[in-house]
Amino acid sequence: MKFSKVSQLVLVSSLGLLLATLLSGCLVVTVDYVFVTTSSGTTAGATGQIQIYAADAESGVLRPVDTAVSSGGSNPVALATTSDYANLYVANQSNNSLVHFAIAYDGSLTEKDTVTVPFTPASIAVNLANTDLYVAGGSNPAQIAVYPLSSGTLGTLASTTTLTVPGFTSDILFATGVALTQGTTPGVYVTVYDQSAYNPGCLTCVTSSANPGWLFGFTPGSNGSLTATAGSPYQAGVKPTAIAADPTYRFLYATDFASNQLIGYNLQAGVPEFMVDGPFNTGSEPTSVTVDPRGLFIYVANALSNNVSAYTISLSTGVPSAVSSVTGSATTSTDTEPVSIIVEPALGRYVYTANTVGADISGFDLNPQTGVLKYTQATPYNTGSDPTALAAVPHGNHAVESVPTY
Repeated sequence: MKFSKVSQLVLVSSLGLLLATLLSGCLVVTVDYVFVTTSSGTTAGATGQIQIYAADAESGVLRPVDTAVSSGGSNPVALATTSDYANLYVANQSNNSLVHFAIAYDGSLTEKDTVTVPFTPASIAVNLANTDLYVAGGSNPAQIAVYPLSSGTLGTLASTTTLTVPGFTSDILFATGVALTQGTTPGVYVTVYDQSAYNPGCLTCVTSSANPGWLFGFTPGSNGSLTATAGSPYQAGVKPTAIAADPTYRFLYATDFASNQLIGYNLQAGVPEFMVDGPFNTGSEPTSVTVDPRGLFIYVANALSNNVSAYTISLSTGVPSAVSSVTGSATTSTDTEPVSIIVEPALGRYVYTANTVGADISGFDLNPQTGVLKYTQATPYNTGSDPTALAAVPHGNHAVESVPTY
């Protein structure tokens, strides 16, 4: 059968278009799945939800995948994963619940089990061995609870520890964040602020002369036991809101919401000591902090100034140095009120913030040599109402560069 020249051209064009389409489709490679908690999804819902996004390997662009699932409560505030990325946990403040989900290869979530925390949760973390989950929260008293894990399943509450400031045991404390260190000197660290000593909304309510901000340190033991580290608690500015450890577990970084600062600590046998030249300036009302998987950069989400502060880390001392944005300014803008920030774990190349008033996620491409951020394509990415927390897991065989040893 012979084709006319016109028919031949049409056939060739059609085949070319088909091939281009197939090649374009092949270029969309999911590198991570990103989870965000919201007060409700893109459709109406009585409970909080967890929405799921796929991150593109080449661009960092987020696209919604699968159906959002109920978080198990109406005010989800924190997310954590196991180190094998097979399990996701969400803390809900409305019913003080801690809910466990299994993560499938395609990022979909299946609810597995739930426990009720004996106080209002604020922050959660899982140890590297995936044997214990820590929940910090509560007020009057502030507390930390430990739940054993078995193949991801939540066990019966192992212990609770009340957090009090020596000499000011009647003060009202709020726990805000928890971070874990591993290795030869494992540690559990909790940020707390004293409302009896700092309460800008009610000056007549200030009844204590205590330092307002504190960092509590513990050494974990068997059966969920926690032993206070020497000298705990340690001063932590005015109103610490979040805490993160570097991947070598030598440094801690806490955000001070009231003073617009980042507080750095060197860990000496598990005991935090202030870094030289600190604390370090941030934007206004820093609420969340993360360290990239290589341990080279720190990123802070500033809720009031709607931006991200970036820093390089001195690998020998841990001291952060501010990184300017691509425009030369001290920060990089987000949408309105970022309250959570993460670096995706697969490549360590993309940074995301959950913007609670903007009802979206801002995306950034991280320069692995300098730490400078530039916007990903089509950012921000819509979410449901009031996004509050982020977590991410790698998809497929991806790995970041190894962290140098010092």
